[in-house]
Amino acid sequence: MLKQSLLVLAAAGLISIAVPFASAQDNPSNTQQTPPAQENGHRHHGPQDPAARAAELTKKLNLTSDQQPKVLDALQSEHSQMESLHQDTYLSEQDRRAKMMEIHKSTDGQIRGLLDSTQQKTWDEMQAKRDQWMQGHHAGANAGSGQQSAPLQQ
Repeated sequence: MLKQSLLVLAAAGLISIAVPFASAQDNPSNTQQTPPAQENGHRHHGPQDPAARAAELTKKLNLTSDQQPKVLDALQSEHSQMESLHQDTYLSEQDRRAKMMEIHKSTDGQIRGLLDSTQQKTWDEMQAKRDQWMQGHHAGANAGSGQQSAPLQQ
């Protein structure tokens, strides 16, 4: 149950980051896409190139040569599905967000299923840190917009 909750929170965080990109896609006057970039040495927290993310996971999880192409395939599939979703102008923002959560949750499950028990423990820790960052990030963003967010648990 806790694992599912963490995955849902992680997906929600990813979706909330990706929503501005989806909104930009809906605006027909915005035909120029901005590439993800690192500004002033700060880490970019938006959608990451699948190959770069696979390389990062290879380092952090010590992926084997058998695992690496499978993880890359899962990330490329997720990226492709997300791009298609961004271009679907018929979905409401709420439906698009729900679909993004499904895609992200599915990819996380695929990747976790490829890992051995030691790697899964590291993966779960990475997801927990990401979830914690998302909660803190969105709590600050929501405070300025008048929206309430769930309190952080410590």
